[in-house]
Amino acid sequence: MCSSRHLCPCRTSPMLHFAPASASPPLPPRVRLITRDNGVGLRRDLVIMSRALASAQIGSQALAFGGSRMGNNLRQARARLGALATGRIETQIFLERVYRGCLPAARRNVLVPNPEWMLDKWLPLLPRFERVLCKTPHAERVFGALGCETRYIGFTSEDRFDASVPRRRAFLHVAGRSTAKGTEAVIQAWLRHPEWPTLTVVQSRDVPRIVAPNINHRLDYLDDAQLRELQNAHAFHLCPSEAEGFGHYLVEALSTGAVVITTDGEPMNELVTPERGLLLQPSAQRAMALGTRYRVEAEAIEAVVERALALSPETCAALGEAARAFFLDNDAAFPQRLAQALQLSLDPEVPRRGLARLATAMLPGHSTG
Repeated sequence: MCSSRHLCPCRTSPMLHFAPASASPPLPPRVRLITRDNGVGLRRDLVIMSRALASAQIGSQALAFGGSRMGNNLRQARARLGALATGRIETQIFLERVYRGCLPAARRNVLVPNPEWMLDKWLPLLPRFERVLCKTPHAERVFGALGCETRYIGFTSEDRFDASVPRRRAFLHVAGRSTAKGTEAVIQAWLRHPEWPTLTVVQSRDVPRIVAPNINHRLDYLDDAQLRELQNAHAFHLCPSEAEGFGHYLVEALSTGAVVITTDGEPMNELVTPERGLLLQPSAQRAMALGTRYRVEAEAIEAVVERALALSPETCAALGEAARAFFLDNDAAFPQRLAQALQLSLDPEVPRRGLARLATAMLPGHSTG
């Protein structure tokens, strides 16, 4: 699987089946997962969803779109022609993005949105979805207010924990190629405080390298093993997101049992609470599609880092244990919530007359002869 964030050029084929984690024979696909393969977050969504479906004994296939308009139009046409030739698949799950031309290719369509990335042009298509499955309570409220039938499923991320890696009292900020992680404010705050512990910044954008005694600015390629080691080696994960659809890098940070620091705004504060992390106050906010974009200032970073540095080792350990426990509970529950939410979309309708005959046949003393 691609690691978060950054320098992965991989792309999926137009239609593929993800192998389940076990060695069992592949299940016949009943669900088609549809999104754009951006090599980072949405690709992780595809893999996580397919694994969750497989664990619930629901076979799936993925239709992954790229950046070519012509190629995307061909993929949509192929999906429609396939439905005409072999019949429509039971259910399609659209992850974040809506491809209108694919809607007729399934008997039922379901949307798993990220409110911050919900484009205006997709809003008129909402009535064509049987229901909206929501990763966060925030999304459930947003789409419920639009009149959609909603169901909370939550979500999960990869477990990054490695107990063999020694942990040091230092800070990690993983920005990848995103511009919405509060990176500028983080660096500004650290440049004001040469007395602070080392900050490691993992970034893949074409930006000038920051040179400071207590900043390790990683602009080079990191493979998954190197990134995982960094995630486990740092006691504090500084994640002052300005916007998140779900928050994979927050959940990965929680999985390591680190002290996770993030923005006190939805959906970040739904994942990281005072019981399992630290929250910083944004200075302003504005609408971003159906979600919110928060503004994070260096002063807020300074205040929350000083709070973190004042924590006792026992408090840090307690926060980390609570973070790890939350991750494990949520990770175990996600496939169950997903399967339950999809049950109505997968169970064939039983004709009323057939149901009546079945009920009659089950009555005591009824004879079929």
